[in-house]
Amino acid sequence: IGFLSRYFLKYFEGLDPEENYLIAPQAPSKYYLNGQYKHVGASWLTKEHTVTEIKNLMSYLDSVMANEDLPGNCRLVVFGYSQGVSIAMRWVAQRNIQCNHLILYAGGIPNELTKDQLKHLEEYCVIKIIMGDKDEFLTEDRLKQERKKIDLLFEGRAQIQLFDGGHEIKKEIISNLP
Repeated sequence: IGFLSRYFLKYFEGLDPEENYLIAPQAPSKYYLNGQYKHVGASWLTKEHTVTEIKNLMSYLDSVMANEDLPGNCRLVVFGYSQGVSIAMRWVAQRNIQCNHLILYAGGIPNELTKDQLKHLEEYCVIKIIMGDKDEFLTEDRLKQERKKIDLLFEGRAQIQLFDGGHEIKKEIISNLP
């Protein structure tokens, strides 16, 4: 948890750079990992001033995308990992982002989202939920809650992929994504 963008991007190194242009916005709040003052992690949100922070983060992502000046014909894959799932989902929902793939990896979908906020997603948008079967953050109750949200929001369109593992990114899964 708490990857800086430069470390997060290492999981995508196997993707062909001629076919994949990666944008990895940095979570803005940094902190020292494990209570030591050696390694730095990053966080998207905390329970402090969450509503204001979400507004700021949406503006931040808008700005990042505007500065990238992507061609209109590119295939857009929105990928959220861990806490980034909630940010990716809010951004897609609040900004009516049209994407070809929405990949939600080992994270929770925000409770406040409604299916009306996602009805703009075209039929061609592939929605994939990826989670480890031993994820320490995914209790049985939480899994039930997440499945309810997935069913409500995506109405059977989401593909769920369980892998053998915990709250972790697996390069082999990334390599097999569209």
